[in-house]
Amino acid sequence: MTRTLTLRSIAPVTHDTYRLTFDRPADLDYTPGQAAHMALDQEGWRDEIRSFTMTSLPGEEQLEFVIKSYPEDAEGHGGVTARIARLQPGDTMLLEDIWGAIEDKGDGVFIAGGAGVTPFIAILRDKLARKGTLKGNTLVFSNKAERDIILRDSFEKMPGLETCFLVTEEEDSPLHRGQIDADLLGKHVTPGKDTCYICGPDAMLDDIAEALTSIDVPEGDIVTEQFD
Repeated sequence: MTRTLTLRSIAPVTHDTYRLTFDRPADLDYTPGQAAHMALDQEGWRDEIRSFTMTSLPGEEQLEFVIKSYPEDAEGHGGVTARIARLQPGDTMLLEDIWGAIEDKGDGVFIAGGAGVTPFIAILRDKLARKGTLKGNTLVFSNKAERDIILRDSFEKMPGLETCFLVTEEEDSPLHRGQIDADLLGKHVTPGKDTCYICGPDAMLDDIAEALTSIDVPEGDIVTEQFD
């Protein structure tokens, strides 16, 4: 069933990423980490359906998304997120359905690249709401540059959550520079104990899963979700 969502607020969280809040339909059920198939409610754009992860918790009154905006000509995006960045309160979007996406299977290490962090926002918020602490959980979050890090302050303030931010292209950053590899993962992952969640582009998923396997993380402890 298609639902029409009315935008209540839109605000930047980085130079190219926005937090959008909508009125939440009373009959909309989802679990932390799930995503929605959505489209712009505009002539010529209603069939351009994209997937966005809910970052609000199911019990909250408003529905929140954190969405990265790509340029109009960015390959694979078709200008949809560029138009989303220009929405104003009162505009509407269409929500087609909810789908599985990544799910919480216990404490562990959350490994994300860029906008792939969005499923982890709700999962970690939910853990914190239930337990009061995120002790036993680590976020390893890779971006091109520091300014690209989504909700860095929020993650750093989550009680008990260990964070490892790294950049791949910014040479003068004080953060760790380089790719997420076996050496880095070995400092944060305890094989046989931690569930390892990976969310990002396909190439990243394959590389990190291989790196985790090389440090003896059982295949059953690796949870992946493709997210471009």
